[in-house]
Amino acid sequence: MKSKVILSIVMVGLLALSIGLAGFGEARAAAKLEPYEIIMYVIGTPQKDLDLVSAELSKYLKEKINTTIKLRQFDWGDEYNQKMQNIIDSGQPFDICFVASWAANFLRNAHNGAFLPLENLIEKYGQEMKAVIHPLFLEGIRMKGHIYAIPNNKELGKQSVWRFNKKYVDKYNIDITKIKTLEDLEPYLKLIKKNESGVIPISADRTFNPYLPFDIIGESRTPYGVYLDTKDYKVINKFEAPETKETLKKMRQFYKAGYIRADVATTIKGDDEKTGKWFVGKCDTQPLADIMWSQTLGYPVVSTPIHEPIVYNESITGSMFAVSVTSQNPERAVMFLNLLNTDPKVRNMIDHGIEGRHYKLVGDGVIELLPEHRDYDMPSFALGNLFLIYRYQQDPPDKWEQFKKFNAQSKKAPTLGFVFDPSPVQTEYAAVCNVADEFNAMLYTGAVDPNVYLQKASKKLKAAGGNKVMAEMQRQIDKWRAENSK
Repeated sequence: MKSKVILSIVMVGLLALSIGLAGFGEARAAAKLEPYEIIMYVIGTPQKDLDLVSAELSKYLKEKINTTIKLRQFDWGDEYNQKMQNIIDSGQPFDICFVASWAANFLRNAHNGAFLPLENLIEKYGQEMKAVIHPLFLEGIRMKGHIYAIPNNKELGKQSVWRFNKKYVDKYNIDITKIKTLEDLEPYLKLIKKNESGVIPISADRTFNPYLPFDIIGESRTPYGVYLDTKDYKVINKFEAPETKETLKKMRQFYKAGYIRADVATTIKGDDEKTGKWFVGKCDTQPLADIMWSQTLGYPVVSTPIHEPIVYNESITGSMFAVSVTSQNPERAVMFLNLLNTDPKVRNMIDHGIEGRHYKLVGDGVIELLPEHRDYDMPSFALGNLFLIYRYQQDPPDKWEQFKKFNAQSKKAPTLGFVFDPSPVQTEYAAVCNVADEFNAMLYTGAVDPNVYLQKASKKLKAAGGNKVMAEMQRQIDKWRAENSK
């Protein structure tokens, strides 16, 4: 018995020594690196405590990779896109920025050489994150054989839901599971409009788009794609598809009935969610999103799916970090991204803030938010490996298992893995995107008559060289299909 006790003491001592040596080894490895400050741009409503968290995170990164970090944040939508584009166009040095199919003009900037190809840097400095990021993410983002961004490991599929203010669902005893289409939704919009003065039936802004059964090619704003159930992979203009015409006709009816705010086509994020004076909105979801949304809004919401989860190129490229060609130390940038995807301390600090100020641990990987978290409330999906994040008290213990199940159930879109190269039609493609920007918001929100404006949009697209763009898309898809036995 005595010998077992002695052996246990020795084993504990050796374990402590090994941990100490590992930490010492990390410190020595970090000391060999030259000091460097990473400048990193993130998306989201600018947070009061951003600099405070940057400073605290820098202390830890200094120990790990002799690096400090300066987090800079631009707001959603046009602000982020325009400010990041100005920084990129001016050649202003920075290291890392958030990019997506819908943010920072990722495809265009990657094709134009604004971001570094990362596959060699990943092999040298990012093997750990390569091992944990779902392989479909890395497979689906390759462009001409290169990886121009590190995907944030999260839910694979994109699934749209109707998100409801639970207050009105309960008040009118609405079975939301039976609501999928705009037609299903219509009687309840009428009910709210009639009985709830000051409540907006559909909470929406200029980014709203109803569900349509297409797999879009190129940037998400372009009007060209293939049907989700395509067999021939024929590229079509969705503005000319009957499904689009019927859907936008219904949206126009909603707009004229007053179910949507009058300035919807020009506004970004009204104050509906702050006041709670709304009934339903359309969102992209993830497992347990209702808990997260309720936590953020401060009142309960519930949701129901519009369609099954689908793995689009857009969802694969829906949340990523790119390394700028202006980075003075891209090796250190990739070292940091490796930590962001593998080190729980780094991941949770950039997401939740500082322990003891913004949150407190109340269990093994379980946190309770403190009142000061309102000074640092970041978008989790846009900040690295989601599977490292601490759970909230109300989250079930199998939270991440539910994510894995969601990923396993997600269906692949027909063009998954195909990345359109616009360079052969660069001028026409840019013009087409500008035309789409002109019409998308007004059409999708019902602000204009689709019978008139769909024809106008199609006419302008053709004048901008749309047919040439479609032909090039078809040529590249046919080639991709032949090479990949699709």
